[in-house]
Amino acid sequence: MKRLLIFLLLVAGQFAVAGPGREALDRFSQGLVTLEARFEQVVLNTENARQGLFHGVLLLKRPGRFRWDYVMPEQRHIIADGHDLWIVEDDLNHVTKVYQKIALKGSPAKILLAQEPVDTEFNVVDLGDRQGLQWLELSPKDAESDVLRILVAFKGDELCKLELIDRLGQISRFTFFEVERNPVLDDSLFAYQAPPDWDLLNR
Repeated sequence: MKRLLIFLLLVAGQFAVAGPGREALDRFSQGLVTLEARFEQVVLNTENARQGLFHGVLLLKRPGRFRWDYVMPEQRHIIADGHDLWIVEDDLNHVTKVYQKIALKGSPAKILLAQEPVDTEFNVVDLGDRQGLQWLELSPKDAESDVLRILVAFKGDELCKLELIDRLGQISRFTFFEVERNPVLDDSLFAYQAPPDWDLLNR
């Protein structure tokens, strides 16, 4: 009887993440090929004081490609081409190139790209409905991840909010608006070639 009880508890744990948040993630992922959205990012320090405010555009093309274009207060670009991740700093004429699989491990981008089930890299807790949004909490299974916790919120099949807490206690809060599902996005948007006279750092 004791073994049976343990087995039932383990089985129940496998289905514990089912709920409004997980269902919203499934609706968001279902049939999603491309995505375009504007975003606002607020960065808070360990004392919850605002350290920065940024605006930009997110473009996503499954599988494996995206770009975050920061337009204010300065231009920055983070481009994933499916193999490498490029961090482009226009004002410094500087580019950092990182192997994408390593760079994105345990990051929120893995949720959006959906190349594998979210449970593969994250422990998932369904937080249910809050203020008309469906929330999920995810924590990376990789003990060496720089990310401590991710909160993501949906409304129907629309991505609305994302909050990232790193291991230093810094918080980044994203709010998405003007979200368009499956717009036509050319492949060239997700390709990058560093100018020959720029500083290129390979990591």
